[in-house]
Amino acid sequence: MKILNFKTIISSLAVVALLSGCASTMNTGNETFDNNQNAIIGTTVGAIAGVVLGNNIGGGSKSRNKVIGTVAGAAIGGAIGYSLDKQAKEVAQSLNTNVNNNPNAQMDPNQDLIVSNTDKYVKIMFRDDMMFEVNSATPTYSASQKISKINGVLKNYPNTLVQVVGHTDNSGKHAYNQTLSEKRASNVGNIIYSNGATNQIFSRGCSFDKPIVANSSKENMALNRRVEVYLYPNQESVIDVCK
Repeated sequence: MKILNFKTIISSLAVVALLSGCASTMNTGNETFDNNQNAIIGTTVGAIAGVVLGNNIGGGSKSRNKVIGTVAGAAIGGAIGYSLDKQAKEVAQSLNTNVNNNPNAQMDPNQDLIVSNTDKYVKIMFRDDMMFEVNSATPTYSASQKISKINGVLKNYPNTLVQVVGHTDNSGKHAYNQTLSEKRASNVGNIIYSNGATNQIFSRGCSFDKPIVANSSKENMALNRRVEVYLYPNQESVIDVCK
């Protein structure tokens, strides 16, 4: 029986981790995300991991094991990469829209619902105007109906972590907006939970600390008032949403 070369495995996994880290920082928000990019990243990392496994599997020729390992690794990596793309498409379909990874979409006042994804998460952005009455933290009936549609997708992804985040404009004091943003996020999270989601659900308010655009006009303020729902595949993918 062949003993696994752990030194080779550790060094190779370090390369995989480095590639994964680079991949996660490739999309900085100033470019349009490629829907296939996640799959490419996943396949590349999976293929490297497959080579490591192939070189260390006992029985058969080394070259044959390397090919088997590479193919298996690429398949696994590709599946991981595609999962966020697939999940984003399913969420968008449930909300009767399409995935829109153009970073400029959030600055379009006509876009009151945007589903997007990166290599770390799926994000659903709801405009304030379609969700709440003025100065209210309670979602309207129509907003509640729309939010609950996400649950149909979450049932297929029980391990997905859900984070709901509230954002306001800068009218009024920071403390008031902090409380309002927290209540709105919490209420949206409660709708998801009460509709049967078994996922871990977290809520957070950012007050007016993370505007999309400068709060220099009523139109811009309207863009900044929003609730965002993040769907993460694991804890390592969670980002600081208020920075």
